[in-house]
Amino acid sequence: MGKPLGPTGEFFKRRDEWRKHPMLGNQLRHATPGLGIAIVAFGIYLVGEAAYNKFYSPQPHHSSNSHSH
Repeated sequence: MGKPLGPTGEFFKRRDEWRKHPMLGNQLRHATPGLGIAIVAFGIYLVGEAAYNKFYSPQPHHSSNSHSH
């Protein structure tokens, strides 16, 4: 494999073993099973709403009270 780790390398290797524990690996994806699909669906909704507002936006209503005399 490689050269021997020595006492310092063994110390850090033992200290870093917690990072490989199965409870810590990729748990956010399993904790939130529908989050990815929900984010994509919400993004599509936002793009669709922006396109709808751009193409079918109501015309601004100008009311001028100065000419109503």
